This record gives sequence, structure tokens and C-alpha cells, in this order.
Amino acid sequence: MLSWDEFDKEDGADAAVANKATAQLADMNIDKLDHAGGAAALEARAVVASDSAAVARAKAALDQLDIAEGLAELEGASARVAVDEKRMINCRADLNQLVPFKYDWAWQKYLDGCANHWMPQEVNMNADIALWKTPDGLTDDERRIVMRNLGFFSTADSLVANNLVLAVYRLITNPECRQYILRQAFEEAIHTHAYQYCIESLGMDEGAIFNMYHEIPSVAKKAAWGLKYTRSISDPTFNTGTVETDKELLRNLIAYYCVLEGIFFYCGFTQILSMGRRNKMTGVAEQFQYILRDESMHLNFGIDVINQIKIENPHLWDASMKDEATQMILEGTQLEIEYARDTMPRGVLGMNAAMMEDYLKFIANRRLTQIGLKEEYPGTTNPFPWMSEIMDLKKEKNFFETRVIEYQTGGALSWD
Repeated sequence: MLSWDEFDKEDGADAAVANKATAQLADMNIDKLDHAGGAAALEARAVVASDSAAVARAKAALDQLDIAEGLAELEGASARVAVDEKRMINCRADLNQLVPFKYDWAWQKYLDGCANHWMPQEVNMNADIALWKTPDGLTDDERRIVMRNLGFFSTADSLVANNLVLAVYRLITNPECRQYILRQAFEEAIHTHAYQYCIESLGMDEGAIFNMYHEIPSVAKKAAWGLKYTRSISDPTFNTGTVETDKELLRNLIAYYCVLEGIFFYCGFTQILSMGRRNKMTGVAEQFQYILRDESMHLNFGIDVINQIKIENPHLWDASMKDEATQMILEGTQLEIEYARDTMPRGVLGMNAAMMEDYLKFIANRRLTQIGLKEEYPGTTNPFPWMSEIMDLKKEKNFFETRVIEYQTGGALSWD
């Protein structure tokens, strides 16, 4: 038998023979280990005298387990998956096989989301509590803005999370995208937690705030608009695979990513961040800053998913679907304009509803062009240039005259 001490003495031919013999021996050892392991596992299943009746029943039940059952649902699971077999929807490759990646951008967004982790309790709310409890600390207009936005957002992120978990995750058939969707769903839970933390810290009427989505018309309309695009695909019996069902999923993705997260959030974010820039409600503003950093990534991920579906299924993106997508974005813009007028019926925080309307039309143009549609508000400009820093947040962006150095966990964020 060869030893490492003798290895250098072998000539090339002898070394090759020795290496082949070693490989064969390793294969034999692995086979023996597999056989021994299988036998040991079977032995562990045997009922012994010390087993209780319940343990004996559990072992007997496992004797009847059919490991092939359910594999029909994972077509292609019996073979290794090639990258080209992966698709965004209606994929027949193994959903559980994460690598090799096809969409590296989806995995990178998952990694960025993990690096961006934060928790609401990390934000100090003491200054906000003192300001909120001071009778003349905020104007009536400013209080209305804080309450309206906490009322909308406290349920909006729950609606998004429900849509992701109950519908979108099941219907997207790419594993690296599913990985990010899991991360996004967790982030939506953190966002809902953050709004609850703000509401509780400020001592607000929790029942009133959390019920705005069906009691305040401008809030209720936005929630109702989003929910109508969930009804069909959240049905457990709904499946893609036909032109109409594929289009139904595409409508949902446009509604939730381009409108709910891509338009409905921007009036409220602008208002709260504007307060933070004026050194008011800085804790709430910091929570919104972290949330917007997440939401920017959600939006960009959703846009990529929508465009990838269009590339892989060009027949879905016909003239009628383009018209419908345009109409959806314009409806969402109109609802947000109405929300802006309701939340600030007069000028406040260096802005007014007319300026916000221009801003929302500017954003609508961006959403339209991001999915390959033409602008519907030509010539519209951004009246809040400071917000351009947080439209598509990546690593370095300005907030409240400070700068985020890099993605880190929320508690370790460094500012200069």
C-alpha cells in the first residue's frame, strides 16, 4: 500500500495507477458506508421493548411512508436542472434546486436585503413622544399627516405581505426569486411592526389608526383598489398556465409593485421625511427612512420580475395588456393625488397638494417607462429634488443632512 512518504519516488505511470487504485478504493469505501448507513437506519426503525405504544405506532406508520408520493408535483426533480430550464412562471424544473442561478440580480437583492436588516426598537422615540405630547409641539396639519400616514401604512404593508405569502410566492416558479420574496415578506412584517411601535410609543388610539383603511375614504379607496387584484390569485385553486391566468398574475404584480409600493407610498414618505428634515418627529422619520430603503429594493425587484415575465412570455404583453397596465398606473396615481389632497388640504412642511400632484405624476412617468410604456404626463418635473436621493436607494444616499455609509444591520448604521 502506498504511503505519502513514498509518493515522490513513483514515476508518472506508477503514480497514475496508484491514483486510480486509490479512487476505486474510495468508491468502495463510500459504497460500504452507504450500505452500513442504510442498515443502521433500518435497525433504528425496529420496535424495541423500551418503546412506548405511541413510539411503536410512529415507527409502524413510517413503514408505510411512500417517498415517491408528491414528486409528480416537482416535474424534473429526478434530474439535475440546467440554468436554461429555469423560468419566472410555469417552470417545470425543480423549485427546490436553488443553484445554479439564472437570475443573479434576484440573489443579489436577497443578499442586500439581509445586509440591510433592522428592527423598530433600535430607533429612539423619546423626542417624538415629548413633541407629540406637547400641545403646541405640532400644528394640526402636521398631526393630521402623521396620523393619516400611520393609518394607511399600518395596514398597507400587511396587504402586501398577505399577497406575497398567499399568492405570489406560490405562483413564481424560480427559486432564487422565491428566496427574495421570503425576505421581502419578513421585511413587510417588520414594517407593520414599525408602524405599531410608532403608534404605541405616541399613545395613539390604536383602534382608530388600524381601522382607517375602511373608515377614512382616501385610505379605504387605496386599500380596496389593491385588494381587487388579489382576489382571484389568492384562491388556492388558482394556477397559471393559460394566457388569461398568466395575465392575471401579471396584473397583480403591476398592481402591487408598480402602484401599491411604487406610487401609493410616495406621498406619505415625502411628508414624513420632510418632517424629519425639519427636525420634527425624527424617530418616526427614521423608521420611514429604513422602510423606504427596503421598499426601494422591493420596487426594483418587482420591476425586474415583471420585465422578465414579459421577456419569457412576449405573447402576454399585447396591446390590450399594455393599455390595461397604463390604466392601472394612472388609476393609482389619481388615488394618490386624492390622498394627498385629503392629508394636506392646505400648505404644510414646504409643500402643498398641487406640488405633490406634480411629484406623483413625475413618479407615474417613471413607473410607466420602467415597464416599457410611454409617459402619460410629458414635461412633468420633480418639485422635490431632495427626494430624488431616495427614489431608487442603493448604498449611499442623503437623509436629514447625514449620509448612510453602507448597507449594514440597522443597529450598526454609521452616520457622518
